[in-house]
Amino acid sequence: MTDPHEILLYPIVTEKSLNFLSGTAAQGFKDGNKLEFVVKRSATRVEIRAAFEKFFEAKVEKVNTHIKRDGKHAIIQLKEGYSAEEIGMRIGIF
Repeated sequence: MTDPHEILLYPIVTEKSLNFLSGTAAQGFKDGNKLEFVVKRSATRVEIRAAFEKFFEAKVEKVNTHIKRDGKHAIIQLKEGYSAEEIGMRIGIF
């Protein structure tokens, strides 16, 4: 297994990604409990999931990826019972 730092390069902090953190259906957001990272371009979804789970000790529900000019982005949705807000505070998003 490779080092999680080699796969998860850095978090993305935008207005949309902040809505991912705490968005709930009550607030009108269907997206919630998600974090967005720029990841190594050659990383697969399975590798991204394993790196995130190892580094943050949280279970991942789903990983979506897309390629942009600044690199490959991964939107990581956490399983119920794990808080994206808490992880966001640990990594300094807030």
